[in-house]
Amino acid sequence: MEAIVLAGGRADDPLAQKFGVVSKTLVPHRGRPLVEYTLEALTQAGLEVILVGPQATLNPPPRVSLPDHGSLIANLEAGIHAARGEKVLVATGDMPFLSVEAVRWVLQNAPQAGFVYSIIAKKTIEQRFPHMRRTYARIREGSFTGGNIVLIDKKLFFTALPLLKRALELRKKPLALAQMIGFATLLRVLLGQAGIAGLEAKVSQIIGVPARALITPYAEVGVDIDKEEDLQWLG
Repeated sequence: MEAIVLAGGRADDPLAQKFGVVSKTLVPHRGRPLVEYTLEALTQAGLEVILVGPQATLNPPPRVSLPDHGSLIANLEAGIHAARGEKVLVATGDMPFLSVEAVRWVLQNAPQAGFVYSIIAKKTIEQRFPHMRRTYARIREGSFTGGNIVLIDKKLFFTALPLLKRALELRKKPLALAQMIGFATLLRVLLGQAGIAGLEAKVSQIIGVPARALITPYAEVGVDIDKEEDLQWLG
């Protein structure tokens, strides 16, 4: 299987500006750009990597390197087009703790679906990274944060692409997004009454693609670097 690494970013990102790089994924950590930790784990897991982001000399090198197309969806679309297989793993380029064991676990345990989204329980994060701040959603099964690894069926991705683009356009318009999700579903989420199975069914219905969540026992899948505070926490 191939892996698409989303390593794009803006030069005006505060973290990128601080270190004088064109993307936060190139911010140095322990002598290496952040994205190399993601590349190393994926490569060691046996995946061929398609990197979408600023051009840079990296170790290990990706099989394919594509320029930043200006947005997450555009970068993902470019990576999907470059992939040769039927399914791809998609990862962000800012996971400094990602391990080969975590990648292999996701590959071995992912359910059969067009879209598989990794989620990590709050207690899993806090046991491994007790002081790391994450955003959690409370559902019936507990509190979870979204992971930075997904599995996507290429053909089904293009079926859902128009909706993904629309959701991105509406990301700063909560009422419009709520209409897409459904107010009843949104209310259950806000009240912590939604369950994983129900949310999977709703998302599958919306995007027209079978979607499943994968509760992942590796905390590093849910830990990325968004701001200087996160980098300082790394030490």
